[in-house]
Amino acid sequence: MNAVELHGVQQRYGKMTVIHDLNLTVGEGEVLGLFGHNGAGKTTTLKLILGLLQPSAGQLQVLGQDPHKHQVRRQLGYLPENVTFYPQLSGRETLSYFARLKGAGASQVDELLEKVGLADAAQRRVKTYSKGMRQRLGLAQALLGAPRLLLLDEPTVGLDPIATQELYLLIDRLRQQGTSIILCSHELSGVERHIDRAAILADGHLQALGDLTSLRSAADLPVRIRLAGLAAPQAWLQRWADAGLPARQLNGDWLEVSTPPAGKLALLDELLKAQPRDLEVRQPSLEDLYGFYMAKARTDSAGVNA
Repeated sequence: MNAVELHGVQQRYGKMTVIHDLNLTVGEGEVLGLFGHNGAGKTTTLKLILGLLQPSAGQLQVLGQDPHKHQVRRQLGYLPENVTFYPQLSGRETLSYFARLKGAGASQVDELLEKVGLADAAQRRVKTYSKGMRQRLGLAQALLGAPRLLLLDEPTVGLDPIATQELYLLIDRLRQQGTSIILCSHELSGVERHIDRAAILADGHLQALGDLTSLRSAADLPVRIRLAGLAAPQAWLQRWADAGLPARQLNGDWLEVSTPPAGKLALLDELLKAQPRDLEVRQPSLEDLYGFYMAKARTDSAGVNA
């Protein structure tokens, strides 16, 4: 059973449509990255899945049921982009309050405070917390009750690099335990290694959906090869220019050449015969793919409106 299924879902506010015929699934134990510009429809999609909005059209199921049902909501965890708590309560009091609301065991409170790195600040009032500490507390409340489906909207906002890495490691562990996760983030470079599939929204339309391998294949973006220690580097740059391959000199004796995916193996074979000191192959990143599909969306929109 899929954790989430949306079929032909639309969301309208009066005459304005913000979600257009959205078809999307999230499998059990899958981490789906949901990406898009501000106003693309990401948060609206999360609210539909949470049962906070009723779709204007289409079908939506969460954990095999209507998301408005109480037994479904108790199995969800949600971390909004902007976390707000009662400032006069301590961290432990705040989490205990949410545990009672969710029907989660009180024993989870201290366990989760430890897990998110707030055990030493548990007795402090939330008004003394930094933004990053409030974000950690928000993550702890989202994990109350061991949710089967976790929705994270910009979870790394306010977190330092170490805390961000700890969050991604936690996401990896939850996935291994079978938790389904939808992750919205603008920090594409950090999230790339921790998702199974990416869904890219633009103006309420689903522009792309798939794992990175399939998205790279569909986009057909160039592969970048970086290498150091080639003899006569200027001659290589001229050779690539004559072949129509974009190339440049980087720091030191490093060179970079870009090639269409179909020409990657032949170029690598040629370069390895030249015996470089070092070599790196860089596939199109999630940021590259996002930029490609956003540009495609703008082009498609301009064509429709022409």
